[in-house]
Amino acid sequence: MGIVLSEADYRDRVYACWLGKNIGGTLGAPHECKKEILNLTYFDPVPTEAAANDDLDLQLVWLKMLEDKGPDPALEDFAEYWTRYAAPYPWNEYGFAHRNLARGLLPPVSGLFENYYIDEMGSPIRSEIWACVAPGDPQLAAALAWKDSQIDHAGGEGTYGEMFWAALESAAFVIDDPMTLIRVGLEMIPHWCRISRAVRDAVWCWENGIPWAEARERILRNFGHFQPCHAPQNHAFTIIGWLYGSDFGDKLCKAVNCGYDTDCTGATLGALLGILGGTAGIPAQWRAPVGEAIVLHPYTRGLEAPKTVAELTERTVAVAKRLLAERSDVAKIGQRGRVPPNVVGLLSRNELALAALAHDVQAATLRAGDLDITLHYNGEPVLRPGIPKVLGVSVERKQKPVRAKVTLRAPEGWSVGKLRPARGQTRFLVQAPQVADRNSIEVSVAAAGGEKTVSFTILGPGEAKGYPAGVNVPTCPKCHARLEACICPRD
Repeated sequence: MGIVLSEADYRDRVYACWLGKNIGGTLGAPHECKKEILNLTYFDPVPTEAAANDDLDLQLVWLKMLEDKGPDPALEDFAEYWTRYAAPYPWNEYGFAHRNLARGLLPPVSGLFENYYIDEMGSPIRSEIWACVAPGDPQLAAALAWKDSQIDHAGGEGTYGEMFWAALESAAFVIDDPMTLIRVGLEMIPHWCRISRAVRDAVWCWENGIPWAEARERILRNFGHFQPCHAPQNHAFTIIGWLYGSDFGDKLCKAVNCGYDTDCTGATLGALLGILGGTAGIPAQWRAPVGEAIVLHPYTRGLEAPKTVAELTERTVAVAKRLLAERSDVAKIGQRGRVPPNVVGLLSRNELALAALAHDVQAATLRAGDLDITLHYNGEPVLRPGIPKVLGVSVERKQKPVRAKVTLRAPEGWSVGKLRPARGQTRFLVQAPQVADRNSIEVSVAAAGGEKTVSFTILGPGEAKGYPAGVNVPTCPKCHARLEACICPRD
């Protein structure tokens, strides 16, 4: 017997999730990147509307993608919508994802190559959309979050953070015990990752009576990083706010008062508290200043975005109904809610999350018909003159391997030899005396249902000279958007 979510209760929690996201993000936005302990007890300054926040905007892009593409988006769909609606974003991992996509690289490798920022907060802050469209099915929410994070955090802590929160928030539609919810989230990510360890230490501090400020210092001492948006420390701060706070406002303020990536910690916790308590759990004094309107960041361009939290809620609910009906064997939305006796066991299932994590991230994947075709670079996506490189191709249909005849065609002058299969890949040895900066590799796959051909990019050394750590991509001196996607008015 599965989980049935009462539609009325679910809708209320989704509304409160997005409202809480706006409240927490607006509380923390003025204090972002401050590293000292803060002393907030309320908004400072008190706003007259919600702050524009990429934490929410980028999830609106994914909502539009789900509406257009359906409940099983391909990795290249994320790349398409990211490029279409969020091209000006220059910061950290965002900018390097755009840089890689512009060079022809595709997810997952677009999210990691020459990207110093894969351990930051850019993808964990996008977790709520996956929880809200896969409520009551944490492993499905985590698997969707994995796809999302490959745009800009592949192989990094950002992936683990988004999967953790997506699963935890999905489960929060059904149960409300913090320790159980945290364990559900941790089931979806590696025990050894820094986010898992930082979260566990924050829980240990709370369970052992360590004072709030001392817990914060312990996190910074053991997991801290000088980059304020580094994910492990900020995840622990969100947990500290949740566990140590006494009520809605105090929880938000304690998370934000830890400093560092304050708009993100506040927004994530505000969304979670909204799911847990619904609209009744958000005091009027916290709702009134931010209002109902959704305020887009100027770098979010051309998107048919919801204008209000109510509109966003209705569009989210519509997607969730379809997604659960087509993809979940655990949860559905009905008129009356039902929680089976084995609910924690159902919420703790993690096969889909583990399968996502097993995907090779030094690779690029394209969907052709019902096939997902992956080119494995077996290292960096670069061929160097005179040095042979092994490339592999694997084929899947609905996450299951497909036997296929694979042909690989390289640019003129390159040599291609076939090797014995290994690790589920058809393998080729590729070599060239000279390599252009950007090159196209054509892969043809003959399987049941016909032949499909797709093209992937492999770079030459002229396009892979590296990038200094801790430096952002070039920006326009006037609008500060990514230079190639400047939003300054044109004469």
